[in-house]
Amino acid sequence: MADPLAKLDWDDLKVFLVSARCQSVSAASRELSISHSTVSRRLSRLEYTLDAALFERNRDGLVLTTFGHMVFRRAEEMAGGVNNLRGDLLGDDGTNGIIRFATMEGIASLYLSSRLIRFQSTFPGVRLELLTTSRQVQISHREADMFLSFFKPQGDKMATQKIGTFGIGLYAADPYLEAHGTPQTKADLSQHHYVGYLDQFVELDAVRWLEEMVNHPQIVFWSNSMIAQRNAARGGLGIVALPHFALAEHDNLTRIMPELSVQRTLWLTVHQDLRQLPHIIALKKFLANLFEEDASYLIGVS
Repeated sequence: MADPLAKLDWDDLKVFLVSARCQSVSAASRELSISHSTVSRRLSRLEYTLDAALFERNRDGLVLTTFGHMVFRRAEEMAGGVNNLRGDLLGDDGTNGIIRFATMEGIASLYLSSRLIRFQSTFPGVRLELLTTSRQVQISHREADMFLSFFKPQGDKMATQKIGTFGIGLYAADPYLEAHGTPQTKADLSQHHYVGYLDQFVELDAVRWLEEMVNHPQIVFWSNSMIAQRNAARGGLGIVALPHFALAEHDNLTRIMPELSVQRTLWLTVHQDLRQLPHIIALKKFLANLFEEDASYLIGVS
């Protein structure tokens, strides 16, 4: 039987890896700075060499087949080996590579993004791709390499650990409080207006924090965006439940009834095949240290 790897081209595998991450031929061509037709040709040649389909092609883009998942895993191992060899030859620690890091929009935009310069400065060889989402990311399906979530994901081939905690409180703008008064007791809360999530777009019970603090809140503005909710509250539309990392104190919002608070655990999930790679370990350590340093701030203790 002929060896299917005898004619395997490493460049084809690199195109395959990028295409699988981008889930699109067009996006992969932009990422690699090569033509759309070249990406398609290399993917077709790789499938011909391996004598099996790597992707299902549909209107959503490229979706890995079961065989494609296997090849992706092995190709990443090869890429990791090349990076390690490069590190050995150049005398560095091998922390080079791409990490597609997924998390929720709020913590990505309002907390993490401004702090990632510390990681990039320490590990300039790591390309960090930040993916925001409102749903559970399927690490086992390689939608991302790492996933930071407000809940413990369920699934196979995942290594998950508790990495931090954050708190949520109630906030309102001064114009709203001047017009409607400041609630002092839980009974007062039923008389107020609120900003909250669109119920039909809430896929995660973990973000139903307003309902944990206020029974049957009178919501007057709905959005699936934490940033939009924060800005609506800044405009005086109503009271909003915000994680303390949303920097509410710097947005002309006042925390009300500080004794009323809920907490969420932060979980970090990594595909088990990637957890020993140096650049993955580096990001895990960075996040663990960051959440430890900011522990008081995250839970709302001034």
